[in-house]
Amino acid sequence: MDIADDKTPLLNKTYGRERNTRLKLALLLIGVIFVAVLIGYSVAFFVHRCPGNAKEDTAISNLLIRSVSAKNIEENLKVLSGVPHLAGTPEGLKTAEYVRDKWLEQGLDSAKLVPYNVMLSYPNPDLPNKVSLLENGTEIFHSALEEKILRPEDYNPNIVPPFNAYSHQGEIEGNLVYVNYGRHEDFKFVQENYPEININGSIVIVKYGKLFRGTKVKLAQRAGAIGVILYSDPAEYALEGESYVYPSSWWLPGTGVQRGNVFDSDAKGDPATPGYPAKPYMYRLDDEDTDLPKIPVHPIGYDDARRFLREMTGPEVPNDWRGNLNITYRLGPGFTNTNRKVKLSVHSSREQRTVYNVIGTITGKTEPDRYVILGNHRDAWVYGAMDPSSGTASLLEITRAYGELITSGRWRPRRTIIFASWDAEEYGLLGSTEYVEEFQSSLADRAIAYINVDMSLVGNYTFYARGTPLLYQAVFEATKKVADPDGTADSLYDRWLAKSAPGADNPRVADMGSGSDFAPFVYRIGVSALDMFYSFDIKKVQHYPIYHSSYETFYCVKTFVDSNFLRSQAVAQVWAEVGRHLGDAVVLPMDTREYGIRIRQAMDAIRELYADKMEQQDIYFDDIYSALDNFTSATERFKTEIDQVNKDNPLEVRNVNDRLMNLERSFIDPLGLPGRKYLRHVVFAPSEHDQYSSSAFAGLVDAMFEIDSDPRPEERWDVVRQQMAVIAYTIQSAAYALLGVAGI
Repeated sequence: MDIADDKTPLLNKTYGRERNTRLKLALLLIGVIFVAVLIGYSVAFFVHRCPGNAKEDTAISNLLIRSVSAKNIEENLKVLSGVPHLAGTPEGLKTAEYVRDKWLEQGLDSAKLVPYNVMLSYPNPDLPNKVSLLENGTEIFHSALEEKILRPEDYNPNIVPPFNAYSHQGEIEGNLVYVNYGRHEDFKFVQENYPEININGSIVIVKYGKLFRGTKVKLAQRAGAIGVILYSDPAEYALEGESYVYPSSWWLPGTGVQRGNVFDSDAKGDPATPGYPAKPYMYRLDDEDTDLPKIPVHPIGYDDARRFLREMTGPEVPNDWRGNLNITYRLGPGFTNTNRKVKLSVHSSREQRTVYNVIGTITGKTEPDRYVILGNHRDAWVYGAMDPSSGTASLLEITRAYGELITSGRWRPRRTIIFASWDAEEYGLLGSTEYVEEFQSSLADRAIAYINVDMSLVGNYTFYARGTPLLYQAVFEATKKVADPDGTADSLYDRWLAKSAPGADNPRVADMGSGSDFAPFVYRIGVSALDMFYSFDIKKVQHYPIYHSSYETFYCVKTFVDSNFLRSQAVAQVWAEVGRHLGDAVVLPMDTREYGIRIRQAMDAIRELYADKMEQQDIYFDDIYSALDNFTSATERFKTEIDQVNKDNPLEVRNVNDRLMNLERSFIDPLGLPGRKYLRHVVFAPSEHDQYSSSAFAGLVDAMFEIDSDPRPEERWDVVRQQMAVIAYTIQSAAYALLGVAGI
C-alpha cells in the first residue's frame, strides 16, 4: 500500500508510534539488565578464578631452590660444550633441537623453534684469513691460521678458525701503527702528540680490552685506518706469566685468539633488517648500506703479535700503553727494516643463513597474559663452556626443576613464565633482537621482566648482578635464600655484599651496558631486566682470559673455575627464585623508590661534572631536579598505596602491578637518543663510545663528550638543551604514571 493511500486516523498513528517507543524502551531495559548481570557474573568469575588473596607458597620457594642440582648442571655442561656449535651451522641447529626436546621431556606446556633468516659471517676455508710480514713484497711470516691444539681432547674438525665476524673483505698492505686499546683517547693522543704519525692510510694494531671491539674498529675507520689487527696482550690475559697458561691454568696461551663480531650499531640484530624481524618476506638493506665495517679486521694471538710489534720503529709508547710481551713497545709507523710492511688478508663472507630461537612456556594459572621471561643465548664461537654453555646448562636445570613442580601438580605460577634460548647472540644479539622486533607489541604490553644469564660463571670470586632498579629487591631477596657456595658467609647475599660493597646497606648492582640479550628488552621496549653470573675480581681482571677461544672447554671450567659446580648451582638457584617470585607474587616484588635513588645519584654525578660548563651557556638543572623531587614524592606515595592494597581485590592488585610493570616504559622516548633511534631508554643506555658499558642519561653525556673540541659546538649545545628538556619531561611523566588517575 502506498503511503498516500493510508486512511488510518492520525490518532491511531500516534498511538502506534508510542507503542513502538515503549517496546524499544522495554527491550533496552532488558538489555541493560542482561549486560549488568553478565558483567556481574564476569567479575564474580574473574574474582573466583583470579583470587587476589592467593598467597605465595613459601614451601615452593624452598623446594625449588633445593631441587636445583649441581651435578645435573655439570652433566648438562659436559653435553652442551662437547662440540662446537656456531650459529647458522648444522651443529647449531642440533643444539637448538636438543634444548627443545629437553623442555618437552621435562614437562613444559610448550617448546618450539622460532626461525629467522639473518646475515651472518664465516671464514673462507679455501682462502684463510691472516696477517703477513712482507719484505720487498715477499711474505716472510704470517700469523697462525688456527689455534694450536694443546690437549688432544680439544680437537674437533668443526672448530672455526679465528676471525672477526662481519669484517670487510680485502687484501691491504701498509705501515703498522700501534694505538694501545684503540679508544677515542688513544687515537687522539697519537694525533695530537705525534702529528708526523699518519694513521690515515695505515693498518693499526690494538689490544683487546677496555671497550667493545666493534667500537675500536669504528674509531679506527673514522681515523682513516685501512685495516685493524686485534690481539690479547698477556698484561690482561696471562697475569701469572706466559709459562702458566692453559692447559696448566685458565690464562690464555700465546696461541689463543679471541673471536668476536665487530658490528657496532644502535640497531643490533640482523644488520640487513634494522628495526624489523628478519623473516623471509622482509625488505633487506644492501651490504654497503648497513652499519657493518668498511675495512678489514683480523684477530691474532700474542705470540704472533710479538713478532710484528718487536720490529716496529718510531717513538716508545707511554708507560701505561705497554703490555707484558717483554719487548719495547713503539708507535710506528712501520718497521725498523724499511723494506718491510704488513699485509692484512681477510676473505670472510657475509651470507644469509637461518638461526633458531627456542621458546618454552609455562602458562600462568591466574594472569596468563603477564610474562616473566628467563633467557640465555645458546650459540658459541667454539665450545663455549663458559660463554654461553654454563648459562644454558643452568637454564636446562631450572626448567627441569620447574617442570617437576608442574607435572606433579604441586604448583603452577600465577603468571606465564617464558624460557628463551637465543641463537646468534655472538653476532650482535640477533636472536633476541629479532624476537623483540617480531613480538614487540605483545611484549611491550605484557612482559613484566626479562632475567638474563649469558653465562653462569666467568670466575670464582663472587656473585655479580647488573640491572634496572625495579629488580634490585628481587635479586637481594633471592640471594639471601641461597647458600654461599664457598661456605665462608651466611648466604650468597652476604658474600656478595662483602666483596662488592663492604659496609653498605646492600650489594652493588651495576648498570647495564649492551653486551647481552637484555638489551632489546630494556632499550627498545622498556622491560625491566636483570643480568647475573659468578664473577672474577673485577679490580684485578678485565675479562676471563680464555674468552671466545678454543680453550674455553669443559676441562677448563671443571679444573680451574668450578670443580664441584656449586657456584653454577648458586647462580641457577637465584635465577630460578627470581623467576618464581616475579611469576608468583600477588604484588610484584618491585620497589619504585630504588629508581628514584638511582636516578638522583646519576644526575648528581652529571651535575658535578658539567654544571659549571653548562651555566656558561645558561643551561641549568632546576627543571630536572624539580621533576626528580616530584618523582621521589610519587614513589613514596605509591609505596604507601602498595602497602594498603587490598590483596583480595584482583582489580586493585592488577592496577598497582600494571603501574609497576609500566614504570620502565615511562622512560622510553619513541624518538630514541640523538643519532641512535633504536636506543630509546632515556635513563639507561650503552655509551656511544663503548657498546659494552652503560651510561646513565647517555643522550646527555654523549652530547657533552669533548664538546669544546667540536668544530661546531653550537649544534652540540642545542642537543644538550634538548636532552635536558627531554630528561625533565620524561622523569615528570614517570611520576604522573605512578600516581595513576591522580596524576592526570
